[in-house]
Amino acid sequence: LFNTKSRGQARMPVDSRSRYGDAKSGFNGGDNISNVQLNDARADYIINDTRMQIRLTKPMKGNGESVKIKMDFSFILPEYGADRCGILNTKNGDIFTVGQWYPRMCVFDEVQGWNTLPYLGPSEFYLEYGDFDFTITVPATHIVVASGELQNAAEVLTPAQNNRYEIAKKSDKTVMIRTEKEVTDPSSRPKGNTLSWHYKITNARDVSWASSKAFIWDAAKINLPSGKTSLAMSVYPVESSGEKAWGRATEYTKKSIENYSKRWFEFPYPAASNVASNVGGMEYPGIVFCGWKATEDGLFGVTDHELGHTWFPMIVGSNERKYGWMDEGFNTFINSISHEDFNKGEYKEEPKNMEQMAQYMFGPNSEAILTTPDAMKEVNIGTALYFKPGYGLELLRNEILGADRFDYAFKLYIQRWAFKHPTPWDFFRTMDNAAGEDLSWFWKGWFIENYRLDQAIESVKYEGDNEANGAIVTIANLDQMAMPVTIAYETVSGKKDIIKLPVEVWNNTNVWKVKLPTTEKLVSVVIDPKKVFPDMNFANNSWKTN
Repeated sequence: LFNTKSRGQARMPVDSRSRYGDAKSGFNGGDNISNVQLNDARADYIINDTRMQIRLTKPMKGNGESVKIKMDFSFILPEYGADRCGILNTKNGDIFTVGQWYPRMCVFDEVQGWNTLPYLGPSEFYLEYGDFDFTITVPATHIVVASGELQNAAEVLTPAQNNRYEIAKKSDKTVMIRTEKEVTDPSSRPKGNTLSWHYKITNARDVSWASSKAFIWDAAKINLPSGKTSLAMSVYPVESSGEKAWGRATEYTKKSIENYSKRWFEFPYPAASNVASNVGGMEYPGIVFCGWKATEDGLFGVTDHELGHTWFPMIVGSNERKYGWMDEGFNTFINSISHEDFNKGEYKEEPKNMEQMAQYMFGPNSEAILTTPDAMKEVNIGTALYFKPGYGLELLRNEILGADRFDYAFKLYIQRWAFKHPTPWDFFRTMDNAAGEDLSWFWKGWFIENYRLDQAIESVKYEGDNEANGAIVTIANLDQMAMPVTIAYETVSGKKDIIKLPVEVWNNTNVWKVKLPTTEKLVSVVIDPKKVFPDMNFANNSWKTN
């Protein structure tokens, strides 16, 4: 993906392969740019690494003045483009998945001004919204899917395919537009050497596309809360077909988008295409690339995750270059709910093992979530950008605020910042204000710092040495992170109960005494009986009578 002289290529390890590039590949990537014009005149510009600066002859006026920029550019598609784009070889032809393929506008925002961090690989993208009108000319044997809505279906499809395409727009069931048998049938494509596919999408931050003569193509209608509809589509090779594989991809696409639209914010695009490729998983507005070998829960999971990126960062336009957790972590969170919702829990996730996960999240070599991805160890990115922020929001929803307060605040955050550029502090403040709760302690411990949690039972004693007077349990917070406390206890007669303490008990102390309203001997006392908090040492969370 990188130019051989770029900073990103210089960062690739010589003794191992990185997801973001290969120091030994010899591939010379990047755009070749020429004939740059500003308002139809030759432009003064420089290119420095992954950034191009066009120098204006005079400043633009602040009342909405615009300039027109034109240029010629070319891009050589790599076989494997850092899991962003690539070329998949199949028995019926190559599948070209094309992303990061044109010069994109730098964001000028009210916080930073021009955002000029270079692209180095781990830190993804920060993009501005705009309207795209583009045409892709390919061999006539190819099918093309892209961001947005196809404008000239009758010109690029056979009459039979165009009819099926129109039927699919009205069908809740998956409709085959190009069947497996038709892939090797020359009559399944219009005659001629080339065809030009015309697409449009509005208020989007990027566009991408895929092209192949090997595509099976199916589609179904997406029903949106407002009464509007969109179109779910999947394209894949015969090697990926079947009901345990990509034969259900359009169903997954349709259901994921309908669910997220109902829960959080309505899907804004006229279509969503799911493309089988050698890219493990990558998202663009209205189109995603997913692994061609994925099946069943694996295919649902990657489809649901990549489409979830429609909400973060496509709708809520956070700065991925600095704050990758604001899209990957938020998306991981909404994915966890979507897995429960889909088909009555068909692919519901197993409960997380907090004893194991705490060691990953708070290990001695772990960076804080707020660390820029480019500054993280590559091995830690999955935890710090995806799992830890995602699980943090699960805790906030399920254990701290409750679903009603959390969902109201989270939806309001999306509504307030749709098609805008929030910072982490915009998110923190929106959640605080909308939930009616000052969560500064949570944001600091979980996101800003890498604090660890270790709650413990220090002692259990009966008041006045008489069990009839009740029990005094002394608990301790042995590390820096504070969390609410759930205490479960059982008495000798089998009575069970739970006491919950707010996080404020730790405001000015790390030791707290709790009186349990018992009148008989205790059998056991346990902190966090369901093991939902990532405690570094669950061994000191429980007490049992001798």
